[in-house]
Amino acid sequence: YRLTAPGIGGEGGATFDQNRLLYQGLFLAPQMVGEAMKGSHLIAYVGDKLGYPVNPAPFVPRRDIIQAIKLGSPDKLIAFCKAIQAYSPIGSYLDPVPAQMPGYESQVVMAGGTFIDGSTSEFSADGPLREPYIVFCQGGTHWTHISLALEQAIAALMNGSSHLPSLP
Repeated sequence: YRLTAPGIGGEGGATFDQNRLLYQGLFLAPQMVGEAMKGSHLIAYVGDKLGYPVNPAPFVPRRDIIQAIKLGSPDKLIAFCKAIQAYSPIGSYLDPVPAQMPGYESQVVMAGGTFIDGSTSEFSADGPLREPYIVFCQGGTHWTHISLALEQAIAALMNGSSHLPSLP
């Protein structure tokens, strides 16, 4: 009774009827991590093949789901993030623009059209607008989504601008 509100007692319990969501999270976690890892490997491999320095490098053991790509210019960083946002499930119509953010010395551009605000499990990309202009990609619940968004990000980099081609 001390773990619940008065009147709820033992019927609510310490889990407040959240066991199904807890077990669902434990069941889905390996799949979610696997998708994010496959996406990170893909981003590293493609970025490396295109001549961009990446960290971690392709085919090295990973300890995180973050993949860094050194793009080398503010225009490329913005174009990359705009393409990721355009292929996001939520807010694909939004246009990420660099802005000052608390905790950052430089302006930051962020793409993260995710179902849960601030989610690190869902696919996002961001980076500070300062040399060496590195974009940090993380997460991804489906590697196929990552591959489609990455394809558009690469097309935006090849265009050399932050203006995306119109979506199909």
